[in-house]
Amino acid sequence: MIPISPAEAPHYVWGAECDGWRLCDAPGLSVIEERMPPGTAEARHVHDQARQVFRVLSGTLTMHGSDGTVQVAAGQALEVALGLAYQARNDGTEDVRFLVISAPSTRADRRDMP
Repeated sequence: MIPISPAEAPHYVWGAECDGWRLCDAPGLSVIEERMPPGTAEARHVHDQARQVFRVLSGTLTMHGSDGTVQVAAGQALEVALGLAYQARNDGTEDVRFLVISAPSTRADRRDMP
C-alpha cells in the first residue's frame, strides 16, 4: 500500500483549463480528482457501462442531466445513473475540486451528446 496525492498522481489537462489527477486507474475502478475553474464546463456526454459518483471537495458543482439540474456543494456527493446524459459545469466564482469515482473505468465508455 502506497498513499498517493494529486502531487504524485498522473496529471492531465482537459477542456481549455481544467485539471485531472488519476489517483486510481484500473479497468474495474477509476478515481480521479478534478479541478474546474469558474465558467468552465465539460461536453454533455453519456456512459453506457460505468456508474459514477461525484464527491465535491470544495466549491459548488452544477450537474445538468436529462432529468434536471442540481447543485452539489462541498461535502456532498451525487451518483450519475448509468446511461444518463449529463454535463458538469462550474457556474460559481471559485474553483471546484471533486472526486470522480467510476466503476468500471470510463476509458472507451463515453459518447458525446448534442
